[in-house]
Amino acid sequence: MKRLMNDMLLYHGSYCEVNTPDLSRCAKYKDFGQGFYLTTSKEQAENFAKISVRKAIKKGTIDTDQKHGMVSVFRTRFVEKLLVQSYSAADAQWLHCVVGHRRRNTFSNIISELESYDVIAGKIANDSTNATITTYMAGAFGVIGTKSADDICIGLLLPERLQNQFCFRTNKALDSLVFEESEKIWL
Repeated sequence: MKRLMNDMLLYHGSYCEVNTPDLSRCAKYKDFGQGFYLTTSKEQAENFAKISVRKAIKKGTIDTDQKHGMVSVFRTRFVEKLLVQSYSAADAQWLHCVVGHRRRNTFSNIISELESYDVIAGKIANDSTNATITTYMAGAFGVIGTKSADDICIGLLLPERLQNQFCFRTNKALDSLVFEESEKIWL
């Protein structure tokens, strides 16, 4: 897992350019809660931009003839110290954080502990892992939160293949992002 550092380039994939992130427009119940998500992997952001276009067309948010997404590029410039929770591996702590943010009243103690954090960083649970996490949340691997259920789920996720993500959860955190440019990503 890459550490969040000053002067780092981070990428955000979407159906449109995002040059001024707005937390009120960010979806709730994502892996690390409501926030602006970025990654160090340009390829991952490009893939997410394509997925985002398809979802936005399906929802009627954009015209059906839009044939491109956007990758917005940001550079970190830390003026203030941020409180960062970083999960270095896709382990049980990471899994409980993701499940707790995706499903209300699950791992509430973990969610409460994380409320004050400006940024949460860790592996991404992307569309290819959603089925596994949903199956885990349904209790198909055993009682969620038990070592055996956690081990089965994490093993199926192939954690060594997962990319990283950074969730900027506060305006203080967003203030450390400087928009650099955006690039069209053709479908």
